[in-house]
Amino acid sequence: MKNKYDIAAYIWPSYTGDEPRSRIFWPEGYGEWQSVKAAEAKYPGHQWPRKPLWGYVNEADPYVMEMQINTAADHGVNVFIYDWYWYDGQPFLEQCLDNGYLRARNNDRVKFYLMWANHDAVSTWDKRTAEQGNLIWTGKQDEKQFGIVCDRVIEKYFSHPSYYRINGKPVFMIYDVENLISGLGGLDNTRRCLDVFREKCVKAGLGGLELQLTQWGDRSLSIPNLSGVDTNATSRRTTAEILDALQFDSLTNYQYVHFLNIDRDYREITADAEAKWQEFYDKYNVPYYPHISLGWDNNPRFYSFRGGIVKNNTPEAVEDALRRAKHFVDTHELPVPLITVNSWNEWTESSYLEPDDLYGYGYLEAIKRVFVEE
Repeated sequence: MKNKYDIAAYIWPSYTGDEPRSRIFWPEGYGEWQSVKAAEAKYPGHQWPRKPLWGYVNEADPYVMEMQINTAADHGVNVFIYDWYWYDGQPFLEQCLDNGYLRARNNDRVKFYLMWANHDAVSTWDKRTAEQGNLIWTGKQDEKQFGIVCDRVIEKYFSHPSYYRINGKPVFMIYDVENLISGLGGLDNTRRCLDVFREKCVKAGLGGLELQLTQWGDRSLSIPNLSGVDTNATSRRTTAEILDALQFDSLTNYQYVHFLNIDRDYREITADAEAKWQEFYDKYNVPYYPHISLGWDNNPRFYSFRGGIVKNNTPEAVEDALRRAKHFVDTHELPVPLITVNSWNEWTESSYLEPDDLYGYGYLEAIKRVFVEE
């Protein structure tokens, strides 16, 4: 049965063991499962450690991904959004997508698209030095590197029959627009580079590009003004101004923690999130697609306790949030019925759909009840 809704879950592609550069962060050789396995409770009642019901599997294995694709599709998740990285002139953590999903024989059951996670890579991923926040690689890319990125994603991914499209165009999301603009030398040159990207997509027979922004709340962004006399000068731009200046086509969110107070009960967060969806929909000149986060608790990445934890995010509470998102899509004019979910597998941030020993398949079953069975 074809879904009436596009339920898109983000994938953090670190649960693999076959990329040498990932050993900088996880030297044991099986990705961030290393931090998940080592996680301990930080206080009485803390809901860690947790264990994956599927085991510490290699998600770059196509047979593993075939099982996960079938599970996702059977429960109503029909799109994966892959976090995609480019550092130091080369890709990072591509093997989950390239070797896992793209080689899975059933990848026609779940579509995919890319979110360019162009943030700086810091030592947060390495539990030994996580609290220091040391810079490992910058996410800023100059015009030459940006051109390489554009060519790579067009050639390797956009033409795949399972690539997700809006209005017939492949969707490409930008996570850190400040880094994008800073690396490309200011707002005007970024607009020019994005126009070239779009033209390349047209020449490749893709019909253009659906450029999507990761929205972090309506904050004021610091944008370098490199075309003036003072090359160190910056100016402030709102999200709305950035959307207009760079001609983004749509936006959604990545995580509640980016725009809401998450250190409280999940149902309280849900009510505020629903209000934010309406605010974003009304405020911007491009479509806003509603977002659901399952939780937040990044203590597995640190030795010491980190505050700010979502409370009582049970499958029942999440199901209520999903119903609100469904109602939003049903009652608003949107090009596609897209709802983004954080996430498929963000274990070290405690926001994942994959089954565990705490709630089992509870979150997946909630999605199935809301979007498949009704």
